Amino acid sequence: MKAYLVKPGSAVRFKDWDSDDRSAFDLNKEQAQKKFLELNKKLEALQEVLYAEGKHKMLIVLQAMDTAGKDSVIRMVFEGINPQGVRVSGFRAPTAEEMDHDYLWRAHYQMPAKGGIEIFNRSYYEDVLIVRVHNLVPPKVWKKRFQQINDFERMLVEEGTTILKFYLNITAAEQKKRLQARLDDPTKYWKFNLGDIKERRYWKEYMKAYEEAITKTSTPWAPWYIVPAKTKWYRNLVIATTLVDVLSNFHMHYPPPIPGLKKIVIR
Repeated sequence: MKAYLVKPGSAVRFKDWDSDDRSAFDLNKEQAQKKFLELNKKLEALQEVLYAEGKHKMLIVLQAMDTAGKDSVIRMVFEGINPQGVRVSGFRAPTAEEMDHDYLWRAHYQMPAKGGIEIFNRSYYEDVLIVRVHNLVPPKVWKKRFQQINDFERMLVEEGTTILKFYLNITAAEQKKRLQARLDDPTKYWKFNLGDIKERRYWKEYMKAYEEAITKTSTPWAPWYIVPAKTKWYRNLVIATTLVDVLSNFHMHYPPPIPGLKKIVIR
């Protein structure tokens, strides 16, 4: 998955990243679905050992524009995973209590414990994205946050957390198509939010904000992946493959049995 890894120090321009790229897997949709099921089984087994061993911890950050598929990734990639070892946190408008603390406080509180995987559906990166686009804080404030975030993530990694950050890449045209699909299907009305229409007006501003945020925070210890997200099955395949590769490199083992376990007879 190195094709989608943002090299630290490189400048990100989304015009250079094809949202419908499918070059990493020479598969049709049927073959991809079969491979995805195999990856899901591997991920399920790896997560079980991760939870049982209780030594490693992982933070997964999902960032994207609306309709890019954050919820779908969580639902499909982690299907069948033991819910005891995986938790999802969403980052909406901060509460009054959260506003009384620094912007990273609510994120730090949600970090994974040993043996756990924490998935952030949006994250503390909103504090260099939406606050910038809507002028909620002055530039001198959000510009300092890039280095603060890098330092925060470095600390987490040094304390044993593996961080994977995925930006799900779609175009404005693809978002329009998906929003319209929600209006055309009564079973998807619940997904439609009038606020999404308002935010579309700021597409260019968001793209500029995301480009700078990814450029300045893709580090050796907490890299960004820009995932082609137009083709949904390919998006899921990229993320599942990355997770299986990283977890496999942990070289995990189930804990040894307690002494005398084999002599125990259940009557």
